[in-house]
Amino acid sequence: MSIGRAPRSVAVVGAGPGGLYLAISLKLKNPAIDVIVHERNRPDDTFGWGVVFSDQTLANLKRNDPETAAAIEAAFVHWDDIDVHIRGETVRSGGHGFAGIGRQGLLNILQDRARSLGVDLRFETEIEDVRSLPADIIVAADGLNSRIRNGAPEVFGVDVDVRSNKYIWLGTTQSFDAFTFAFVETPHGWIWAHAYQFEPGASTFIVECSEATWRGLGFDAMDQDQTCRAAEALFADWLGGHALMSNAKHLRGSAWLNFPRVACANWRDGKVILLGDAAHTAHFSIGSGTKLAFEDAIRLAEALTGGEDLERALSDYEADRRIEVLKLQSAARNSTEWFETLDRYVDLHPLQFTYSLLTRSQRVSHENLRLRDRDFLESVERWFAATAGAPPSDRPAAPAFTPLRLRSLTLPNRIVVSPMCMYSAEDGTVGDFHLVHLGGRALGGAGLVFTEMTDVSADARITPGCAGLYRPEHRDAWRRIVDFVHAQGSRVAIQLAHAGRKGSVERPWGPRADQPLLEGGWTLIAPSPIPWTEGDQVPREMTRADMDRVRDDFVRAVGWAAEAGFDMIELHCAHGYLLSSFLTPVSNRRTDDYGGSVENRLRFPLEVFTAMRAAWPDDRPMSVRLSASDWVEEGLTPEDAVAIARAFAEAGCDLIDVSAGSTTPDARPVYGRMFQTPLSDRIRNEAGVVTMAVGNIYEPDHVNGILAAGRADLCALARPHLADPNWTLRTAAELGWRGVQPPVQYRAGFTQLARNLERQQQAGPV
Repeated sequence: MSIGRAPRSVAVVGAGPGGLYLAISLKLKNPAIDVIVHERNRPDDTFGWGVVFSDQTLANLKRNDPETAAAIEAAFVHWDDIDVHIRGETVRSGGHGFAGIGRQGLLNILQDRARSLGVDLRFETEIEDVRSLPADIIVAADGLNSRIRNGAPEVFGVDVDVRSNKYIWLGTTQSFDAFTFAFVETPHGWIWAHAYQFEPGASTFIVECSEATWRGLGFDAMDQDQTCRAAEALFADWLGGHALMSNAKHLRGSAWLNFPRVACANWRDGKVILLGDAAHTAHFSIGSGTKLAFEDAIRLAEALTGGEDLERALSDYEADRRIEVLKLQSAARNSTEWFETLDRYVDLHPLQFTYSLLTRSQRVSHENLRLRDRDFLESVERWFAATAGAPPSDRPAAPAFTPLRLRSLTLPNRIVVSPMCMYSAEDGTVGDFHLVHLGGRALGGAGLVFTEMTDVSADARITPGCAGLYRPEHRDAWRRIVDFVHAQGSRVAIQLAHAGRKGSVERPWGPRADQPLLEGGWTLIAPSPIPWTEGDQVPREMTRADMDRVRDDFVRAVGWAAEAGFDMIELHCAHGYLLSSFLTPVSNRRTDDYGGSVENRLRFPLEVFTAMRAAWPDDRPMSVRLSASDWVEEGLTPEDAVAIARAFAEAGCDLIDVSAGSTTPDARPVYGRMFQTPLSDRIRNEAGVVTMAVGNIYEPDHVNGILAAGRADLCALARPHLADPNWTLRTAAELGWRGVQPPVQYRAGFTQLARNLERQQQAGPV
């Protein structure tokens, strides 16, 4: 159904904050519009407690309707602090700029304002057939359990993801002077509260836990009154004798919930438009549901009253709002998953635990925390530097510039030049290009420089231009580069690999990029005879003799790597190359001892690693790069990735380099900032191993945030180092860190850059 003209009448179904604010906004923009709000409940019925506003949300309201914003602000209870209680300690951070208001008080303000503008509010009105309403536009603002949306799920493309944790909205007369997170360990697992004051003598108190803990504590068999009494006992230390209460008495039995994340492919069906929670939800732990509904209302009112082509205006409204909703839902997903996997983090030091909690959604960054509460952030940095063995300093180093020790190797900082194939070798021999390329990055200050993927035999290469370590002259060429890197005071690691079924193709540029070689190609081997794509060569399924040869090729390369002077070696078990192809079920269809279960699929890669470890000097570290996700449903599970990482660590691996994907052309990764870091987080904190994060990490804030939160121990950057070989030195200058040691030839430039940046910061924005 196409709509061509501005509406003269709008019916809003649902008198929650979003529906009421839309009515207000419509009347402000065009008083002549007939706006009727239909609500099934009474004016004073509400089943929540308090609503949280950020300073940014209030600013949006002030721009749209200063009078309503002033009334809301006058009823606010403000706070800047967040208190985190964990294992008998309390950590406070400030500067967060939030305010609370009672949900009923907010609704009263909005109802009064709407009436004053001429909105017709009709309570206790049940709308059976929404399309029977005599209005040009009908807005479904009927909330999370929207009957309008659920009545046509195929039209709106409804997708509901019900999350695993249990939670319940409770209230208390206890007053909290900070937003309070209280974590309690029980014999059945952890349970925690999100508590905040919304008016004098009244606070919201949300209790959350896993389903296993919920059942173990007996909440599944309790009614609401019993739940309140049991929760009072668990959180007595923070309630100060005040009772907990529920206002969901309309529900029979338990009021515990599982949060449903709602997303809709379409927000509109003809003249019916979804708004707020009816169209989308964001987990309560980021407190953005009301914010999204208000901002939907502001933008929809603009579209309906703009005087332009209404069809286009409504399309633009949905497109604009969908982007903002996607951002919030992404942040909410991160926050939700943090609480769902709380067991990963409860053993962190309380300072690091709090930092991880505050940055869980990725909306708050390291430097943003410095702006909010410098003292808190510097306490985290001092703790991190001390645990890393950094020398005491009046100004602690940022996490990126703390050392890390792996066996006898000490890295001066946590920034790593990631392995990047250059396809510029001659028959496996690296030359002047590689000397300049890797040497330039060593001069740029990174704590560790990785070579590109270096192949252990001629038929282990991806392309004829790939680097190798399968002849003595290769060792000698690498030694030249290693000696240069060491002369600059840097450290260098070599990544050893076999391309497997992804080999014998052209370089990734030119008219035949990545296509099978027409001349000079070689036979491919793989765990199973499955080509990379239909147009690629079908590999031969490996025999035991093939495995012996490949293993021995890796061991030979290890010996030459030691002779070349490398500080560290990495076994490449990622990105669909030979050993990765054994690990993932998408390419390993074997029915012998090397296929099937994850233990069997791991058998040959682990055999290769064990042989390499035995040939590598015991005092030098080894790492393994893994694709921890195939980005396809039938691929590696997260549990597989943790088990694989743990097995390599038990075999003597010192670092798991956590990458993902490139194991099948069918992969559908979800890209974004630091998009692979959650995989590193899981492996580090579940397997208890040292990890390196990689994947769209490109800002100093990314690195510091990942490290300080305990999501990884190193950060590898690829493209940023292609664009700027001196990325680490520039970052040190931007952060005002003088502990870095540039090459003597570069120190004048570094000093000038640091001085100029400091002056700019002191001068402030122009």
